[in-house]
Amino acid sequence: MAGNDGSGGGPRTTGVNRSSRRRSRRRLALAAMAAAVVVPTIAACGSGYTQGTINVYAPPDNASLIDTVGKDCSTRSNGAYQVVTHKLPRSADDQRLQLARRLAGNDSGIDILGMDVVWTAEFADAGWLVPVPDDLAGPIRSQSLPGPLETAEWKSEGDSAKRLYAIPTWTNTQLLWYRPDILKQYLGRTTPPATWDQLLSDNETIRKAWKGPGPAPSYIEVQGAQYEGLMVWFNTLLQSAGGEVVDPNDPSKVTLTDTPEHRAATVKALEVMRSIARAPGADPSLSNAKEDDGRRTMENGLSTFQINYPFVFPSMRKNAATGAVPFFPEMAQFKSLFADEDNPPKDSSLGRVNQVVRTRFDFARYPGAVANEPAKVTVGGVNFAVADTSKQKDLAFQAASCLTDAKAQNVYSVQGGTPPTIASVYDDPAFKAVYPMGDQIRAQLQTNSSSARPASPVYQAISTLLTAKLSPPGSLDPQTGPDVLAEQVRNAIDGKGLIP
Repeated sequence: MAGNDGSGGGPRTTGVNRSSRRRSRRRLALAAMAAAVVVPTIAACGSGYTQGTINVYAPPDNASLIDTVGKDCSTRSNGAYQVVTHKLPRSADDQRLQLARRLAGNDSGIDILGMDVVWTAEFADAGWLVPVPDDLAGPIRSQSLPGPLETAEWKSEGDSAKRLYAIPTWTNTQLLWYRPDILKQYLGRTTPPATWDQLLSDNETIRKAWKGPGPAPSYIEVQGAQYEGLMVWFNTLLQSAGGEVVDPNDPSKVTLTDTPEHRAATVKALEVMRSIARAPGADPSLSNAKEDDGRRTMENGLSTFQINYPFVFPSMRKNAATGAVPFFPEMAQFKSLFADEDNPPKDSSLGRVNQVVRTRFDFARYPGAVANEPAKVTVGGVNFAVADTSKQKDLAFQAASCLTDAKAQNVYSVQGGTPPTIASVYDDPAFKAVYPMGDQIRAQLQTNSSSARPASPVYQAISTLLTAKLSPPGSLDPQTGPDVLAEQVRNAIDGKGLIP
């Protein structure tokens, strides 16, 4: 998937039409300023810089760990630089807005920015990111897993090929979570369904045969609310069925219906979404469900199957041990381990606990949309990039390299709960203790089993317009829906339908 960097790299802006970039900067700056009217709490732009001080603007969830790693990097630099971490707002939209406003204003106080993986094309095309130098890009490509690496690549105007505009820092991928005890009792096996069609069939068999106690665990939990989680679900289904939202080599081309094969893939994705929402015994709140709703529903015993991120495993473990999961009395033996909030057990000591958890709550790879074909699961996460406005780009790249190396990613994954992008970290014993599902995660981050959301400078518009038409999933029409969705993507590319 990943090739050479293309045109010569280095900490500078090269090979890009300047007038085009200036137009992009003006357009995005206007959008950012307009958005500021409805989000008045965004911090004011900074000014100036201090030589040797590398300002890192980090997402809030792991900002404290980035600060810890940054202090270590500063020490390791022998005085060459000092990393200072600044916490961005909690909302991803507010993070993007603050960075856009400051970069559009040529703020030299930003050296490194922590970016959502879907921002690469937009920020690169605006001229806000410096391509990763060739001497760094080579090692990054060789050690990174293909799925996260793809999110850091883009081909701007003037680039002869895709280049790295960011450095993968941490990633995420969804898995299938299921109740092996229920499968064994009602299906005579503990192996999970391999496809969505099989999942629906298994769920209905369990629902019909359920003997109690309580209601049948018939809710199939997914992210059905009108937000980015719905886009992730659709994108995974679409690409797993052989489709794409836009051409990965030409983001101006809509590919939802351009060929019979692509139309069939879009139809299949919509069929699955509608079938899950309309399944007998479906969650009546599915159209409002987000990640944490699915976690709670499964812990309450209402679901046999759930699509979600790895955070649900430690949640189930702790809540079951403390008596908050009604179907899991076996976990009470571990209650003392979790009694002290200020002194939680070390992950290295939880091997036996994890084994017991998996008797009633286990994980598997994401179900496929097509039989005998692996799902192409949408990749999440954060990438670090060097700002074009920085006046110390060489130092910024030195710091960014340290902030994203294997040592740093081990900290983010073990202490912060975010899967690494470097393949070798998955073999580290400390990581394995935290992530019993690490092998499944790594497998889903390979080329044939991962997917990126549409790489486009107008991704935010594409997502907003598509999720509006994908909601609620139970009302989708798989036959007419593909044309409706294609029209919305065309509107996003042409700048129609959004203010601004």
